[in-house]
Amino acid sequence: MKASIAFVFIIIHNIFHVSCVIFEQNESYKKNYNEYKLIVNGLNVYAHYTNANIKEIFIPLLKRLTKLQKEKSKRILVILAAPPGSGKSTICTYLEKLSKVREEFTNIQCIGMDGFHYHQDYLNSHSTIRNGEEILLAKIKGSPETFDLPLLTERIKKITSGENCGWPIYDRNIHNPVDNVINITSDIILLEGNYLLLKEDGWNELEKYADYTILLKTNENLLRKRLIDRKIAGGKSIEEATSFVDYSDMVNIKTCLEKSKKGDLTLEVLEDSSFMVILN
Repeated sequence: MKASIAFVFIIIHNIFHVSCVIFEQNESYKKNYNEYKLIVNGLNVYAHYTNANIKEIFIPLLKRLTKLQKEKSKRILVILAAPPGSGKSTICTYLEKLSKVREEFTNIQCIGMDGFHYHQDYLNSHSTIRNGEEILLAKIKGSPETFDLPLLTERIKKITSGENCGWPIYDRNIHNPVDNVINITSDIILLEGNYLLLKEDGWNELEKYADYTILLKTNENLLRKRLIDRKIAGGKSIEEATSFVDYSDMVNIKTCLEKSKKGDLTLEVLEDSSFMVILN
């Protein structure tokens, strides 16, 4: 009798609640991929992870984090930093769900830094200098200076102290953060964001609060295509999507790729969405 492999599918109840279902699939499945569906920032996303990546990267990672948490006998914070369009929210959701369907793992709770965007009113009334020109922060929303770094740092300190606290999300319906939507309760917290390992003043202090760090890297052109497609799926014309990505997102991508510290684990995202470990 042929062996079977477990496939993971995510069933969406609403944008804030996702459940996981396991079923068995014969090993003759040609693509050798696990697939699941979820909603990321209001969009349907189908994620595909190879069985090799799950066996050789994700499962060992969860074992490592579980062991680390048990050794420290306290809540641990894991930071995952990655450029826009790299699939960081998707992989974090997958790791959270995988940790909850395997009894040997400590449950992971994944959260993001997008809820620490400054409010739109602030972005519309404050400016910065870019390429010698004074511009409103609203025009470069998503860049490091458009986040409330002091508030993010304060909330991270609460997490690492072991306190059960609230955590904000970014609501794309109102284009503003909403505080205390998530309640932090787990022993392993996986925090994802673009600039969490940035080598710039203020941002470079965040690493000291982390017990483990992960960095995702990938090709700039792949990220550009993904982000343009994402903007179009969100309702923008191809011209509008291309203009915004080239003016704002590509600057942020270069910042992440060129100015981030190495992680304890560094992964490269390949064009087929599989992962390769980069030795530090």
